[in-house]
Amino acid sequence: METVTKNDVHALQLIQANLESCILGKQKEIMLLLTALLAGGHVLLEDVPGTGKTVLIKALAKSIHGQFRRIQCNPDLLPTDITGVAIYHPKDEVFMFRPGPVMTNILLADEINRATTKTQSALLEAMEERHITVDGESHDLPKPFLLLATQNPIDFEGTYVLPEAQLDRFMMKFSLGYPEESVEKQMIISQSVAHPLDTLQPVAEIAQLIALQQKVREIHMDDAVASYLVAIVRLTREHPSLFLGASPRATLALVQAAKAYALLHEREYVIPDDIKFLAPYVLGHRLILHSEARMDGASVPSVIQAIFEQVRVPVRLEK
Repeated sequence: METVTKNDVHALQLIQANLESCILGKQKEIMLLLTALLAGGHVLLEDVPGTGKTVLIKALAKSIHGQFRRIQCNPDLLPTDITGVAIYHPKDEVFMFRPGPVMTNILLADEINRATTKTQSALLEAMEERHITVDGESHDLPKPFLLLATQNPIDFEGTYVLPEAQLDRFMMKFSLGYPEESVEKQMIISQSVAHPLDTLQPVAEIAQLIALQQKVREIHMDDAVASYLVAIVRLTREHPSLFLGASPRATLALVQAAKAYALLHEREYVIPDDIKFLAPYVLGHRLILHSEARMDGASVPSVIQAIFEQVRVPVRLEK
């Protein structure tokens, strides 16, 4: 494989620094976002309003010098408001495709659970196949394409539950949460004059990001580590507390995420700790508990932790 160069590492460090200047005290969450970006996966950010989800996404788009579009989801939103529409031009007697906001590098679907299930389904083809179909004609999306969706977990009025098929297409789901007290004080001081997003500058180019995504695919995963990963995923399908386990798509997503996480740590190989760190964020939103298990106090994180304890961690023997 092509080795990760100093320029690659420097670009990733600059992107990370940009994001950390806008969202203080959230290093882990920023690392997860960068992992999804390098792995080519989509992210669902579930959190209460005002925690910085939109700012984080805008900062990412600015940092990579990519096209950014935003969809404010609501019950009146139509599928064509996302994908675009073919308009008839009488003079030329042809239909011309007018692209929707999905034709971008970074797409923010704000409050995605406020859109109807029909409108949400318009994103399924884009998320999985990286193209859309309008009036029987296929249109490729720009490269890279990353969907970042937000939703409010405590607001139920006027919302629609995301179907399992759509949740399965998100590589990761995580929350930002409230900042620490000291961080919140620092935020007051640093943003009293101007918001850091206003002066943020691009630190990487799209072509460089595409090259990094290709290098992620070439990161090595040992057979023992691959067996460890597969064993974890397969146990989610057999665990008595789970009604629905992780799909084969989840297996592939965890592989790509682990490779991207290894690259972010300047390694050319995946280790078991990469999988243990990422599995709750990659698998958690795909698992459904039995109602009896929920009543007994079980949770998805506790089940994943129990599965970790069942699978033997591969150990590299020194020669």
